[in-house]
Amino acid sequence: MNIVIVGYGKMGRMIETLAAGRGHTIAAAVDPFAESDKTGSGAVLVKNIADLDGSELTIDCAVEFTRPDTAAANILALAERRIPVVAGTTGWHGMLAEVSAAVNNAGSSLLWASNFSLGVNLFYRICWHAAELMDSFPEYDPGGFESHHNRKLDSPSGTAKTLVEGILKRMKRKTKPVWNMLDRAPRPEELHFASLRLGAVPGEHSLIFDSSADSIEIRHSARNREGLAAGALICAEWLAGSGVRRNGVFTFDDVLEERFHARI
Repeated sequence: MNIVIVGYGKMGRMIETLAAGRGHTIAAAVDPFAESDKTGSGAVLVKNIADLDGSELTIDCAVEFTRPDTAAANILALAERRIPVVAGTTGWHGMLAEVSAAVNNAGSSLLWASNFSLGVNLFYRICWHAAELMDSFPEYDPGGFESHHNRKLDSPSGTAKTLVEGILKRMKRKTKPVWNMLDRAPRPEELHFASLRLGAVPGEHSLIFDSSADSIEIRHSARNREGLAAGALICAEWLAGSGVRRNGVFTFDDVLEERFHARI
């Protein structure tokens, strides 16, 4: 595939590094803060998506990792040009309904996820199965926390939100998430999930079931950004690779179910 990277930061560079090993070409990269006109692999580097107009580039898919305040506009701009996009930015999902409608109206495609790591998406399923099991044992109280580097712009993480949403769908005795600091005892129906921002932590998420007798913890720790980049490329291949171009709005769940038969 010929891929456009939207957001040529650390994630964009990791995607560029891994793409060649999977047989893909980076056609171009887009970054408003670009200080050069070429990427590390020699692809054209421009400041805006509109700068791609009129070029003779062949573009099969875009992979977007930018900022919460720019992601929706980027996806809309790509949809206008009917460029399929894999969107890995978090913090913009409050606009998902509006963006999805625009993508569908344009006859384009979007695949989004709160986290593109294959390990994280398997971690979700392990935690959700545990939540179903533990709902019958009220002596075990669930809660958790996530930590990320101190440059992450959104809190809680999109991964934490997806994790907790899935837990609440599966536990009758927990119905409300609490993300902020508690200056009181949590109510029985509340699930407390805390956030920490420090240093260079790539990302850690833990779900804990605690009782007076013992404690059970399920944890995912990212060592680097490689898992995210690899997952995004897997999704790009599914969305627009092998001569198949899908229309509509999808998530990583669709990829897992079709390619790996990993149903929720």
